Amino acid sequence: MTQADAFQAIRDDALLSASLWINIALAGLSILLFVYMGRNVDDPRAQLIFVATLMVPLVSISSYTGLVSGLTVSFLEMPAGHALAGQEVLTPWGRYLTWALSTPMILIALGLLAGSNLTKLFTAVVADVGMCVTGLAAALTTSSYMLRWVWYAISCAFFAVVLYILLAEWAEDAEVAGTAEIFNTLKVLTVVLWLGYPIFWALGAEGFAVLDVAVTSWAYSGMDIVAKYLFAFLLLRWVVDNERTVAKMASGLGSASGGASPADD
Repeated sequence: MTQADAFQAIRDDALLSASLWINIALAGLSILLFVYMGRNVDDPRAQLIFVATLMVPLVSISSYTGLVSGLTVSFLEMPAGHALAGQEVLTPWGRYLTWALSTPMILIALGLLAGSNLTKLFTAVVADVGMCVTGLAAALTTSSYMLRWVWYAISCAFFAVVLYILLAEWAEDAEVAGTAEIFNTLKVLTVVLWLGYPIFWALGAEGFAVLDVAVTSWAYSGMDIVAKYLFAFLLLRWVVDNERTVAKMASGLGSASGGASPADD
């Protein structure tokens, strides 16, 4: 099918179309709100957290516009063994581009908040991108139903690395940095919601096809709203209210000094 056909199919499905447009609207409002919130932030580290976090709705509004226009949507014939074998299923593969570009920004913001060192930050971001790219491979593989699940398993393995860094490494770093309270709140929010993505992939048309495309799209969109926009608001509000705490964190990402830099003595 052509891009115009994909656009028409999305427009004709009111439930599916609404799940995309609501995110475009909320992403636009979030951009304006976050720019306003950060207007008086002066500390370089706090500014970097703002920039990383602001990129999340900026990426989302671009990606969801690609989806609703049919640009990043395809109709793929499901392989033998799939519940919808032989049928052409609408696959919004542009979501994986959103996740590959926006979720690393979330991790960068969390790593900066926790006072992580560069090695942990790099590992988390690379594993996260690997998770998204292999998830895309799972969604686009039509030659073999089994290989779709192999890609899915690889993606989950990358996800396990991200979870370990969030739950173990960065939780300890945040204790040292003095940001444990807000970090733990955002950590729980992130982990719980991010676990929902592979679950709904497995239940959706790309996996066992228990849920149809529109319902799955709403599940993804709902998780995006909370995991991105609400997450970003909570983080940025805390940074604005605690800019001095952020400023006193050791420079260089995760120095073992425990928070105060030499300039503070």
